[in-house]
Amino acid sequence: MIAHLRGKLIEKQPGRAIVETGGGVGYDLTISIPTFTALPAVGGPVALHIHTQVREDQIALFGFAERDEKRLFERLIGVTGVGPKLAITLLSGLDPERAVAAIRAQDHASLTRIPGVGKKLAERLVLELKDKLDDFAVAPQAATVRGAAVEDVLSALTNLGYQRAAGEKAVQVSLAKDESLAGEFDGLFRAALKVIR
Repeated sequence: MIAHLRGKLIEKQPGRAIVETGGGVGYDLTISIPTFTALPAVGGPVALHIHTQVREDQIALFGFAERDEKRLFERLIGVTGVGPKLAITLLSGLDPERAVAAIRAQDHASLTRIPGVGKKLAERLVLELKDKLDDFAVAPQAATVRGAAVEDVLSALTNLGYQRAAGEKAVQVSLAKDESLAGEFDGLFRAALKVIR
């Protein structure tokens, strides 16, 4: 069972990465958007936590930049009706801290914003997981800066095909570096694009 990979990043795109390890072997991994944004440039060194899924017809590898994301993924796929693909989609729409917070708070509205998660599945996620996430530390949610420029940048990034959660993270990182960008669409958009790529 493969649990960890260290090597050189050969290819990356939202949802997928290829890591070459010793001996020239390349592993094709399914990844979430938060892991994608945490990856180095192609050719750089990378280390990822791995969940290996073995089925009769295939072996699938799922890679995670953070151990907590892998642990939450494994809890999610233990829920009836949640397969690996949906778990990755969920983690791409809500980072682990926000997902854990939403489940603990029984926040069905946040969960149903994820493609493929309907009202019944959101209720099942809360029911089956709310008491099984005590070992996840959740930091208080930072106040998100919201202004016309910020919303316009998020909208533009979404239109370009990026997940909203990845866009929000890129905007927050950009604003942390330079708060003066909060009211300026062009500068914030360019800064966020640098972060998200």
